[in-house]
Amino acid sequence: MRFAILGSGAVGGYYGARLAQAGHDVTFIARGAHLAAIRRHGLAIRSPLLGDFTVPARVEDDTSRVGPVDVVVVAVKAYDNVTALPMILPMLGPGTSVLTLQNGVDSASEIAALVGEAPVIGGTTYIATALVAPGVIEQTGTHRRIVFGEVFGKLPRESDRVRRIHEALVAADIQAETAGDGRIPIWEKFIFLVPLAGFTGGTRLSIGPVWSDPYVRARFVEACREIERLARAEGIAVADDRMQQIEAYVGSMPGSMRSSLLIDLSQGKRIEVEALLGSVVRRAAHRGVPAPIIGTLYAVLKPYAEGAPPA
Repeated sequence: MRFAILGSGAVGGYYGARLAQAGHDVTFIARGAHLAAIRRHGLAIRSPLLGDFTVPARVEDDTSRVGPVDVVVVAVKAYDNVTALPMILPMLGPGTSVLTLQNGVDSASEIAALVGEAPVIGGTTYIATALVAPGVIEQTGTHRRIVFGEVFGKLPRESDRVRRIHEALVAADIQAETAGDGRIPIWEKFIFLVPLAGFTGGTRLSIGPVWSDPYVRARFVEACREIERLARAEGIAVADDRMQQIEAYVGSMPGSMRSSLLIDLSQGKRIEVEALLGSVVRRAAHRGVPAPIIGTLYAVLKPYAEGAPPA
């Protein structure tokens, strides 16, 4: 299959490299020093537990030079959508699918507003990677999981294109799973990801001190419940035991784990506060679902949306 990776950083770059290693025709969309390094030396994956490898790669910063592909994988940070999503258009053909792996629950609708609902597939991912240098991605651990499925039209259903993409991902040593209703795994991740980002970002602490304090832990769990109630108000059939799953999952995390929002915040970068906490606040207001804890965390982090504010 022919893939284009829109957002070839830590997440998109990793999955694109796996697909290229498996023999697929992959074009990476990148810019600046990262683009130059990939063009000169290929894209390097450093993975102590799964093995290092480097793929020679086609890389572009102008998608009009790519042309139509089978699948566009969208992995840019959500705050770049205004400028990044229009780059999809030159890569669309009659049978192109657009698979979004972005954080949050708004991505599929935002892409559909630009390209229509028909091409869009919704997905979410669980992976720990970092762009440690231009052209070099480092993976910690072994998780490389993508869960995806149709998000528009009559649901649940598993389409032929979802099955084809699943086969390609699995053959590339990616832990891919399909869902008859792709909205469910997206929301199930959202329920814990937003509090994780909010509490680690708001406290400037890793998950260990947050989870080990009984009072803070209880507020974290209640924040998850706020979003679970919102999901059900949105008509999303998240698992009945989702809260028990989250408590077990967060409790198993290394205490040193930091959310990507906290990492970006600590580096003075822009943060995905609008796609995560802001989305909850807006949707909760629309549905009449109280979300006071998430609303407070949003107020704390909103001033940092564009990076560290002036002193």
